[in-house]
Amino acid sequence: MTLLSRFRAAALAALAAFAALAPAPLVAARIKDLGQFQGLRTNQLTGYGIVVGLSGTGDDSLEYATQAMKGVASRFGLQIPAGVNPATKNAAAVIITADLPAFAKPGQTLDITVSALGKAKSLRGGTLLLAPLVGADGQIYAMAQGNLAVGGLGVSAADGSNVVINVPTAGRIPGGATVERAVDAGFATTPTINFNLAEADLTTVQRVAEAINARLGPGRAQAIDAETVAITAPPGAELRTALMASIENLDVNPADAAARVVVNARTGTVVINGAVRIAPAAVSHGKLTVKVDEKPQVSQPAPFSQGQTAVVPNSAISVEEKHSPMFQLAPGASLADIVKAVNAIGASPADLVAILEALKQAGAMKADLIVL
Repeated sequence: MTLLSRFRAAALAALAAFAALAPAPLVAARIKDLGQFQGLRTNQLTGYGIVVGLSGTGDDSLEYATQAMKGVASRFGLQIPAGVNPATKNAAAVIITADLPAFAKPGQTLDITVSALGKAKSLRGGTLLLAPLVGADGQIYAMAQGNLAVGGLGVSAADGSNVVINVPTAGRIPGGATVERAVDAGFATTPTINFNLAEADLTTVQRVAEAINARLGPGRAQAIDAETVAITAPPGAELRTALMASIENLDVNPADAAARVVVNARTGTVVINGAVRIAPAAVSHGKLTVKVDEKPQVSQPAPFSQGQTAVVPNSAISVEEKHSPMFQLAPGASLADIVKAVNAIGASPADLVAILEALKQAGAMKADLIVL
């Protein structure tokens, strides 16, 4: 390869690297991806029931299974005498949870999660008997029943040893609940339709209102706070459904995210978004390691000296200080500059957390520091 060819290849590589470092243009997002219309949300349902058909891994406690067994028996006209413990190890008391989506109609099915409440060791192979699911208002919205699919496994031996894989005391029933009552969203009779952003932002909410007005006409949408856009709409569920469908597919350029640093202290994970900037600052990072080695020695007496064997402590203490040069951050340093500087001194994620906290305390970093 000639010298000119090498120069051209190096120039192209440099241009490619510069293009990779250039900020990416804003990507438009649909309004439906930024939030949701008020009232169109899921509702949590809970229930209490009993799982039968277990292979000796069920509930044998009086506290939980007795009431459930008596309730099941009473449905079939059976009366359990007082003082009799109906709890067997082939049944278990459980808590049932499900999410009821917006516009769910009677007859539709829901996926449910079944979790053991008492001392059951495993729900594998069990069948949930018919149980009602209630909402926050205490009304029954669905009925649950079916065979459990349990991903966990638990095996116990006679000597007390056991092997547990995943979680055998919880399982799911796909389509295990049937909706019995619909939830009125109330969007057809309200004076306006409200659209709520998933994350409050003054700039984004204003851009959403402008995009809706550009489509429907001036004054139809107003940003009433940093999260909500109120939209004037004609009454009637059909007209409002068509209007909402046309609004949610409009494209909007959301505002840049606020400068933020998220730290997970348990795993040592640090996430810094591209909006973080550093003011002029000089950082010096060092590490001091103190090592203590205990090497006890055995002192053996001479033969026929009437002495005793003794253990003599022997401690060795060493101090090691790793020298790291100071580095300087230029005005407006970006994420790439921070990462490059930290990697240059060989700092670990834990050390990076300490550096970021020090920069924030010194006022050199204007960003939200979130520690999980």
